[in-house]
Amino acid sequence: MQNEAPPSFRAPGRAALTNPDNRFDRVHVEAVDDGWAREEELTVLRTEVSEEVPRRVITRNTSPDVGFDRSINPYRGCEHGCIYCFARPSHAYLGLSPGLDFETRLIARPDAPNLLWRELRAKGYVPKVIAIGTNTDPYQPIERDRRIMRGILKVLAEFEHPVGIVTKGAMITRDIDILGPMAAKGLVRVGISVTTLDPATARAMEPRVPSPAARLRAIRALTDAGVDVRVMVSPIVPALTDHEVETILARAAEAGAVAASAIVLRLPREVAGLFEDWVRETYPDRAARIMARVRELHGGKTYDPEWGQRMTGQGEWARLTKQRFDLAARKLGLKRDLPPLRCDLFKVPPAPGDQLALF
Repeated sequence: MQNEAPPSFRAPGRAALTNPDNRFDRVHVEAVDDGWAREEELTVLRTEVSEEVPRRVITRNTSPDVGFDRSINPYRGCEHGCIYCFARPSHAYLGLSPGLDFETRLIARPDAPNLLWRELRAKGYVPKVIAIGTNTDPYQPIERDRRIMRGILKVLAEFEHPVGIVTKGAMITRDIDILGPMAAKGLVRVGISVTTLDPATARAMEPRVPSPAARLRAIRALTDAGVDVRVMVSPIVPALTDHEVETILARAAEAGAVAASAIVLRLPREVAGLFEDWVRETYPDRAARIMARVRELHGGKTYDPEWGQRMTGQGEWARLTKQRFDLAARKLGLKRDLPPLRCDLFKVPPAPGDQLALF
């Protein structure tokens, strides 16, 4: 039997341990150890960013499990590198691996604000809430220089179009100058994901995400600017972060969150293998227990894609966890529905060169 080849690079600050083959590849390549010892220093795996100009930037969906029918993704792939990210399999459609490629080979859409501007001006466009951050994070590290998300927000503000944002990125506070005025008109709502309050767990599980403390500070800054923030305890990882549910909710309420939601861990397609490898390497003392709970959540499998229960799980652990969450959220005033964002303010601003009305 051949020995597995040693790695050809170092990947500090990354969660995935490997770069598994793309499931659409017809040929699979397996590296093996040829017996020759490596003497050279391994290179560090760096982030690469390429650019894409799609024909449209608004993506439509009909999923019964989400409360929106349209979304925007400024980036493909995510440098945050959360090991559990359900979006990892989407990288396979680009001919890339859901493993390390997802964290290091990113695609930016620099023309997204211009495309959005054109789409919102289309004859017959009917405004509904646009969701951003539902696949990959719009406030991942490369946004600091690329500023694509900021450009998108400027367009939405100009059209007075409602938007819901989900992020783990504390960088969102940079855009308070846009978000605050939009919130005053009922046009924006933000969800901040806080999975754990333990810095070590967060660093291992979400290696390039701002610390839990930074995310709580972001909640406070947004709240002080008049932006309604929902804390998202997502995902709840059984036997690893589930004991923190009540504490996360309490700290978020102290920071100013006005509502809360939760989703249990789900591991579609390649994410299951990546997560299991990671948990066995990072938490060998409890890996078996964590994976047993994961399978209990999904009817004996690592993942069950059944509509209506893929995000809540099934079984006694799922039921008890939901009870705990509901009780804590209710006591803290976070168990409530927020008023819908406004669509009636939508207006199409004049294009450059348009003749302005005199009256």
